[in-house]
Amino acid sequence: MIGVGILRASGQVAGQLHTVAVILTVWALGGLYTLVGASCLTELGALLPQAGGYYVYSRRAFGDWIGFAVGWTDWIMYCLVLGYVSIGMSEILAELVPEAAGAKRAIAIAILVGFVGLQWAGVRISSWFQEWTTALKFLAFLALVVAALAVSGLGGTAAPTGPAEPLTLPGLVAALQVVTITYAGWQSALYFTEEDRDPVKNLPRAMIGGVIAVAVIYLLVNFAMVSIVPIPELARATVPAAEAASRIADARGGQVLTALALITLPPLLNAIMMIGTRILFALGRDGLLWPRLAAVNARGTPGAATLATTVVSVILILAFGDFTQLVAITSVYLALNYAVACLALVVLRRREPSLPRPVRAWGYPWSAAVVIAGAVAFLVGVVIADARSAVIALGLLAFGLLLHANLPRRWRVPVPAAPTVPAARVVDRGDG
Repeated sequence: MIGVGILRASGQVAGQLHTVAVILTVWALGGLYTLVGASCLTELGALLPQAGGYYVYSRRAFGDWIGFAVGWTDWIMYCLVLGYVSIGMSEILAELVPEAAGAKRAIAIAILVGFVGLQWAGVRISSWFQEWTTALKFLAFLALVVAALAVSGLGGTAAPTGPAEPLTLPGLVAALQVVTITYAGWQSALYFTEEDRDPVKNLPRAMIGGVIAVAVIYLLVNFAMVSIVPIPELARATVPAAEAASRIADARGGQVLTALALITLPPLLNAIMMIGTRILFALGRDGLLWPRLAAVNARGTPGAATLATTVVSVILILAFGDFTQLVAITSVYLALNYAVACLALVVLRRREPSLPRPVRAWGYPWSAAVVIAGAVAFLVGVVIADARSAVIALGLLAFGLLLHANLPRRWRVPVPAAPTVPAARVVDRGDG
């Protein structure tokens, strides 16, 4: 969850919302909404602990076509994320090495291809890398928060450089886009439940506990930055955290933070690559795409799926090599698939009430209704405010459906029966 989004998003959100109170409110609401969604999706992840995430639940609830559409767009979304994370890393590198500014796309592609090698090294090595770099990233943000609050006198707000601009609806929608994308990643554990020895125990910890922890970090980071950097200057910064660090320890502090940001971003790129390959793995295993995509090499890596994800991500970088554009397209799929997955929760509750549900969504059905309504409203707002990104997203979906329509039907595997969960492992977390 913590990656290039928060490194860049604080400035983008500040540039749209203009006042400290509104900025912090939007970040808090984003965290609360994400927490409700995490509760709903945790039920599905524990119910159907299979690789593929949203695709698995959508296919079981709505059949092959909608299931494929969700799986395809979810995979494309992660390819887009790989693209904008790589571009974000190249932009941060350009802050340290100005000569690199003219070759951001080439550097982004080089970074992405380099991390494919980590995937080929095997699951254990990439998982170890993920754990340690994530810990380093958390400590870096914690240090920034403590230092910024200490310098600001624990709560003072940086003096503005001019009158605040008025809040506008397009600005609010743009800010919500960015905040939603920045919280994205909370659902990552869903894609690894098949590899988890005890998803009933671990999934709520990862999903719900992770969202709470990150929401607190995001609020602290934003509060710390607006405490020492005026909002207009925060909005203009490529790496707002580095701008804050420069106020703490002069220019060298900003350089150190920028370098640390560059070091701590690889775990995000690594995790996204792992998720994307598992979506393709699931589609290939079920015969909704080329079955070869489900092949796993001796080191535990889905080789063909990794190669396909890399190639498509590179194409997207070349075609839409702008950070903001890639984020905007991603937000369309994020909202759409979020809504469909929560609808799948409702459908499966009604159609298959006897399925063992070791974890239950808090406050159901109201929690699911809030998530669906929020996702639909967000999607409508995105389409109105950014029709170009919506058209591009629709075009990529249409291409996938055309591809699916021409694949041999003999490849398809029937929807499997839900796994039986022993009664001793059932954890009732309340039905609302």
